Amino acid sequence: MVGEKLRLPGGELEYAVLYSVCDLSVASVRDVHRRVGNVRGLAYTTIAKVLERLHVKALVTRERKGTALVYCPRVDRRVIELARARVSLSKLLASDVRPAMATLVEAMESL
Repeated sequence: MVGEKLRLPGGELEYAVLYSVCDLSVASVRDVHRRVGNVRGLAYTTIAKVLERLHVKALVTRERKGTALVYCPRVDRRVIELARARVSLSKLLASDVRPAMATLVEAMESL
């Protein structure tokens, strides 16, 4: 993904599916459905659609293995988490940096 702009997942489900693929390294739709879909009561086809969206965003690669498609992450999970944190922080700090930073420091101290 060198030179490409990273397109982040569009929501919590896309993150959960992508993280599942990252954890497994190589995953079929069935593998991801077992880890994410079953837990959330989602249809197999929903997980397949999410994997397709992640493929379009170039966050996963896919290839056919027999009759199944298997997916591999294109980006390390830490890169995704760092990009996600940057987006969250930029939204938090968009207005006035000082109050936002003070709130962030207080939150970190309470942890």
